[in-house]
Amino acid sequence: MATFLRMANPEEELRRYTFRIKVASAVVAAAFFLLFIRFIWLQLVEYDRYHALAESNRITLTPTPPARGIIYDRNGMVLAHNFAAYTLEITPNKAGRLNDTIDRLADVVNIDAGDRKRFKKLLAESKNFETLPIKMRLSEEEVARFAVNSFRFPGVEVKARLFRQYPMGDAFSHVIGYIGRINQKDDERIKSSEQAANYRGTDHIGKSGVEESYENLLHGITGVAQVETDSGGRAVRVLSQTPPVAGNNMYLHLDAKLQDIATKVFGPYRGALVALDPRNGGVLALVSKPGFDPNLFVDGIDPASWRALNDSLDKPLINRALRGIYPPGSTFKPFMALAGLEMGYRKPSDVIADPGYYSLPGSSHRYRDWKKEGHGIVDLKKSITVSCDTYYYRLANDMGIGNMYRFLSKFGFGRKSGIDLEGEVAGLLPNPDWKQRRFKQQWWAGETVITGIGQGYMLATPLQLAVATMAIANNGTVYQPQLVRAWRDTLTGRIVENPPKVMDKIELKPEYLELVKAAMVDVTRPGGTAAGAGAGAPYPFAGKTGTAQVTGIRQGERYDEHRISARLRDNALFISFAPADNPKIVVAVMVENGGHGGSTAAPVARKVIDYWLLGKVPEALREDEADQGGETEDIEPADGPPADGVPAR
Repeated sequence: MATFLRMANPEEELRRYTFRIKVASAVVAAAFFLLFIRFIWLQLVEYDRYHALAESNRITLTPTPPARGIIYDRNGMVLAHNFAAYTLEITPNKAGRLNDTIDRLADVVNIDAGDRKRFKKLLAESKNFETLPIKMRLSEEEVARFAVNSFRFPGVEVKARLFRQYPMGDAFSHVIGYIGRINQKDDERIKSSEQAANYRGTDHIGKSGVEESYENLLHGITGVAQVETDSGGRAVRVLSQTPPVAGNNMYLHLDAKLQDIATKVFGPYRGALVALDPRNGGVLALVSKPGFDPNLFVDGIDPASWRALNDSLDKPLINRALRGIYPPGSTFKPFMALAGLEMGYRKPSDVIADPGYYSLPGSSHRYRDWKKEGHGIVDLKKSITVSCDTYYYRLANDMGIGNMYRFLSKFGFGRKSGIDLEGEVAGLLPNPDWKQRRFKQQWWAGETVITGIGQGYMLATPLQLAVATMAIANNGTVYQPQLVRAWRDTLTGRIVENPPKVMDKIELKPEYLELVKAAMVDVTRPGGTAAGAGAGAPYPFAGKTGTAQVTGIRQGERYDEHRISARLRDNALFISFAPADNPKIVVAVMVENGGHGGSTAAPVARKVIDYWLLGKVPEALREDEADQGGETEDIEPADGPPADGVPAR
């Protein structure tokens, strides 16, 4: 078999080799060309951008949070202020294994179980790159011990921070509120309001009360420092600095001593009290009992304290003055009387014979008066003085629910008052349209009858009762209740007034107003339902008692508070103003399960009014202060109230 040998072709091999050299050279040349173009692009076109990036690596912008504004009462007493202290803080993404780090820290600084639980809670709500406190308010000795050992704990540092403090404790918990750490919900709200830049470096925000409502004024303006850092991220020097601007100091209508007395005279009862200045709507006192210590929330409340507050049957976290809705009972009668007079359904001289009950025409059902045997012959003035239910059953049926709704809504029933606090509820002034929407049912005449004495579906907050009473006291002006009367602008140093706001002006005939006022004065005199509370008052004292059922009783059965559970006893209410001929204060009181308004709620109002008008402190409270060495008086003014145009009492 012949074998064919392939002969090499040197020229063909050379040609192929040369071609590969040329292709490789072209690729290399193209690569160098592209690199050259990129070099030109970076040096000429994007020089500014990369120069800025390089500078940002060298220069760090550090936010400086501002000091929060101080809150004062009308006389310059401090209700919320700041103090400086050291905290031990951990940055989770720099600290390695957190549990090991915390265990080793506990050998240097006292870290208890409560500190660990709070840290875990904060960790679950925060981002890994945020610094979180593991130990609050370090002592000087603890700071020194950590400083010596700080090299052992990367990602752990001591920081100087301002802490919020509420020296009045639970007496102002619902009205002043508290601040707490910013959570995800707060962060979303801040971003939506385009305030994110102003909250850099800020850990806390107002959560309730004045702290929440006036957050934008109390927070201040965040400062910033340009700090040069080395390659390890350590600060070398401060290049420039814009100092923070402290928040505005707030001055309230509230009187700290009046609030303290109003809280204490409640004794063991739960309830709410609202005191207003009828001349401008200023809130002089706003109490919700029981309260809570707002200082618990500043550093992050521990789980045990939170469970105790949240699970309590007394519901201390609910602001009863704004969110507690109760049947107003007989405190509703002065407004019904005005409605009857103004709308022509009653004249001052009209009388009824009260047998102790009322029945609708054609019905055998009896709506009973609180006084079994009735009140005899009753005119309008007497109907208020002795609180005759039968009079108002008949009046309500004559007026009809539509007329009642149209007139009584002018006093603020069934709508929010507009107070400068968050969380207020509107209560309920019922009408047929509401019932159809709510229950898909028609309105019955019997429901009109019981609405006439402030029962049934009718619901009001203690604040609404105070606002409505204010409109009687000042002859028809409905002011928006206001807590803040002024603030000092930190930037200009000027006092900015918060002027009164008139929400409505009710046209009422003077003779009808005077008749109702005179009847309310008679309530606190012998023969009236609050005669005990009014006894010996050196000023004309107008009021109206109310007792509202918490649980129903069967027809013909007599209510006996001693045979019923304490939490099912009637609520006690009282509305009042004084002096009746020149009102300077309006007080509405609601005592949960307090029984009778005249015996429980009215004495509370009397003591509050005595202090406001006479400076009289209840004897029992003076004895308590003496036993405690005068601790309740130990509230030092800081800076005092503004001297330029913001009057006190």
